[in-house]
Amino acid sequence: MSKKVIVAMSGGIDSSVAAALLKRAGFDVIGVFMRLADLPRFKKGEERVKKITKILRIPFLSLDLRIEFKKRIINFFLKEYKRGLTPNPCVVCNKEIKFGLLLEKALALGADCVMTGHYVRLKKEKQKIYLLKGKDKNKDQSYFLWMLKQKQLKRILFPVGNYTKDEVRLLAKKFKLPVLNIPESMEICFIQTTINEFLEDYLKLKPGKIVNKEGKIIGEHQGLWFYTIGQRKGIKLPGGPYYVLDKDLKKNLLIVTKNEKDLYKKELSAKNVNWVSGKSPKLPLKIKAKIRYRHRAALAVVTKKLRAKTCQLKFEKPQRAITPGQSVVFFKDQELLGGGIIY
Repeated sequence: MSKKVIVAMSGGIDSSVAAALLKRAGFDVIGVFMRLADLPRFKKGEERVKKITKILRIPFLSLDLRIEFKKRIINFFLKEYKRGLTPNPCVVCNKEIKFGLLLEKALALGADCVMTGHYVRLKKEKQKIYLLKGKDKNKDQSYFLWMLKQKQLKRILFPVGNYTKDEVRLLAKKFKLPVLNIPESMEICFIQTTINEFLEDYLKLKPGKIVNKEGKIIGEHQGLWFYTIGQRKGIKLPGGPYYVLDKDLKKNLLIVTKNEKDLYKKELSAKNVNWVSGKSPKLPLKIKAKIRYRHRAALAVVTKKLRAKTCQLKFEKPQRAITPGQSVVFFKDQELLGGGIIY
């Protein structure tokens, strides 16, 4: 009897090709579209998924997850910004929605596992599953999956992780899927305009003073949530460039510097730390760490555990704009070891 797989389909090339690969491999595939927000991109995506499931001759299912998505992802995003942090909603969405809520619903429907179009690979050895970077270095999405645990990985498939993006395009042609001219989604899925416009709609303006390192008032900001550490554009001060160095929430102060070197630091602390293996390793541990998705992984040492699920990390060389709220993710060669939230 073939394995029953729920495929999370967005209407884009990666998840469409992934569904086609599993169908070709003999799996019992169901294409599922998750409606996460009332935006045109979700309506268009749903229509495309309907077409693609017809072409592939697989069942189509639409799940309305708007209420849960708003509660677990959008509200989290706004709450973190209000606290002066710069969150990464995609990391939380993978844990809570794609491999949380969707996986629960898939198992309830009698499916064996779920599948997405992420560019990552899995390797099973004995009873342990390793999460590895995708074959395509430029498309690798392992950074966004550090919150996953072994019990989830046992129920997940990532078929496109073994291909490059160019190979996926060729497969889309081969399977005759109408997905080659769809622009790739690079932004946050629930934001139609810009992050600042979105934040202004929900959090409004909250003007305060801009100060330099010495505490001298040099201007006014419109709300601390509109700024992130290392930001240069949008500060609107004469005699720049200025860079965002820090935020003082209690006093509603934006702290800036003209010296970019001030942004470089060698140490950080992380909370909500998750080790994908399920076991905390012996410390100190030499790793490579990424402090944001497009950041180049840098040599570092996880030096010590501060409290439960927290740790300290020291880089070999100073890193630019270590930002509270962002994910720091740990790697050893191709393997994703885990990660945490910078604080």
